[in-house]
Amino acid sequence: MQINQITRTAMTLAVGTTGAVAMSLAGFPAAPLVGAALATSALAWSGVKLYLPTRLRDMGFLVIGSALGSGFRHEILGQVGGWALSLILLCLSIYATIAISRLILMKGFGKDSDTALLASSPGTLSLALSLAADGRGDATAVLILQCMRLLILSAVLPLGMITLGINPGASGGPTVDLAALPLIAVLVAGAAVSWLIAKRKFPAAYLLGGMVVSAVAHVTDLVHGMPPEWLRFAGFCVTGSVMGVRFTGIRPADILRLAVASIASVGAAALISMGFAGVTAALTGLPFGQVWVAYAPGGVEAMAAIGLALDFDGAYVAVHHLCRITFLLVLIPWMARRRNAA
Repeated sequence: MQINQITRTAMTLAVGTTGAVAMSLAGFPAAPLVGAALATSALAWSGVKLYLPTRLRDMGFLVIGSALGSGFRHEILGQVGGWALSLILLCLSIYATIAISRLILMKGFGKDSDTALLASSPGTLSLALSLAADGRGDATAVLILQCMRLLILSAVLPLGMITLGINPGASGGPTVDLAALPLIAVLVAGAAVSWLIAKRKFPAAYLLGGMVVSAVAHVTDLVHGMPPEWLRFAGFCVTGSVMGVRFTGIRPADILRLAVASIASVGAAALISMGFAGVTAALTGLPFGQVWVAYAPGGVEAMAAIGLALDFDGAYVAVHHLCRITFLLVLIPWMARRRNAA
């Protein structure tokens, strides 16, 4: 790593941590993630070039995934089948979110069909950008709209919980910290599995790999406990800072130009996910807040981290976001091909 990159990394982490601590002292829900995201994004918008090494980013996602996996227990295996209706309604909400958000961007803001589709895809930033790089749509607009969606939802969702009087959950997961050796074993094994998943180009590979290894270890009673609080705090800071880093190099004028479009499409997506979450909660008896976090059309890593920070059932949230990734990997290329064929 070059000296310049080391300096920029240190600055990014310092700013993200400062924002996380400030939000935590203010008592904001999911404070470390939201605080880091807002602080680094503000700095990036001012023209400062931020940087986080890919390996550091992946380690942050790995810690969050390992913490999510600790919520899996023997009883979860029997509950998964009961989540079928919830998963079906999730897929319907994703399709409705994309269809309506794309329509808003096309009819209200003059975006072409490909740009509107890729900008509306909730939770597969890497897939959307790779398709845009291949010549589908306006790559800059897709990047800005996607990044603004991630930031807005990450900041607004916890605030919405407060406004609606939704209390943090009581997941019933382990409250003890993993001992040093089991923690190292889970993280090393999770990193190895994540690397294999990443080789397959699957999104959120390190969050998924960490979650899978931790879940298997907890279900089989090999370990019991979560990564310690200080490590989870660091994982939240890194995950939040990743959002700010994505704004590096984007001109403030371009962000302002697309601000209204971002707010309109994200607002519609949030309302759609809230509506479907309400229906699901009424039909299944699951807590509305937990379902809304699982349905929220934000980044997989960020939404999973918010679910963890708010102490909702990590297994439920993680399974639903994994389903969302899988569904989108099939849906978005299909919708793009279908549109081009038409």
